[in-house]
Amino acid sequence: MNRMIRAAVLAGLMGAAMAASTSSVVLAAGGGGAIRVTVNDTAITSGDIAKRVAFLKLQRQGGNLQATAREQLIEETLKRAEVARVGMSVSTQDVDAAFLRFAQSNKLSAAQLNTILDKAGVTTAHFKAYIAVQMSWPRVVNLRYNLGSNRMSGADLVKRMQENGGKKPVTTEYFLQQVIFVVPEKRRGQILGKRQAEAKASRANFPGCEQAKVFAATMHDVSIRSLGRVLEQELPDDWKPLVLKAGDGITTDTRVTERGVEYLAICKKRQVNDDVAAEIVFRAEDLGKKKDGGAEDANSKRYLDELRKRAQIVTR
Repeated sequence: MNRMIRAAVLAGLMGAAMAASTSSVVLAAGGGGAIRVTVNDTAITSGDIAKRVAFLKLQRQGGNLQATAREQLIEETLKRAEVARVGMSVSTQDVDAAFLRFAQSNKLSAAQLNTILDKAGVTTAHFKAYIAVQMSWPRVVNLRYNLGSNRMSGADLVKRMQENGGKKPVTTEYFLQQVIFVVPEKRRGQILGKRQAEAKASRANFPGCEQAKVFAATMHDVSIRSLGRVLEQELPDDWKPLVLKAGDGITTDTRVTERGVEYLAICKKRQVNDDVAAEIVFRAEDLGKKKDGGAEDANSKRYLDELRKRAQIVTR
């Protein structure tokens, strides 16, 4: 590989990977070799640590790389487990797209980036696992600290409305159902394309939310999940563009996720400006402001500290 191209990739590795993390599947560890650390029931092996050391070298980091690698992998294992527990993992498709964007930003194809990572001893799988956690973890932090515990008081809500000219903000309210064409992980490579075609074809025949379960029963391995009321500001980042693009349509386009191939059915859509909607709009605005500061990083550290205190971490 041309040394100048390689240097460009290495110099931008961390920044570009994080920039690609706008919306991450969380991939499991398991790099082979002897077990060096166990985090609850998850093993971190000498192979995992070797890959992370190679990754740190690509970033031109100094110091005790073995210790740094071990610590990073412990933290990522804690994060990965929490992401899975709360169901906030992003899709394989999103991770692959982030990987491709990173390659293209360095004027490389995905295959060329694969070669660089493999020759360096990092491997594509390890890098994608890293990207996946970086993309998923902020969602979990935001869910914990910005959607649950930061409820606005009545006085705060009134104050914000006064600042808004005495008016409650208007937003769009959706009632949604999730249509999932299940793809078992073991058969993903064999049937994913077929399931994508089936999901896309089914959208034209979708009968509406009231008949959705009956509709799903006519097909193989299709499930329906009711999401209930969701305001526009609450839409997940990976679904929001599809919902907005659907406009007055009945269904969104399909997405490949860790569960299979999915789309959302829009059961009802209307403009609302009640107190609950106003609070969510104001909190979304506040969240945007916090992201410009250090609040998210502080919450992430606090959350991780809590997970670490509850975890059983054994170093061998």
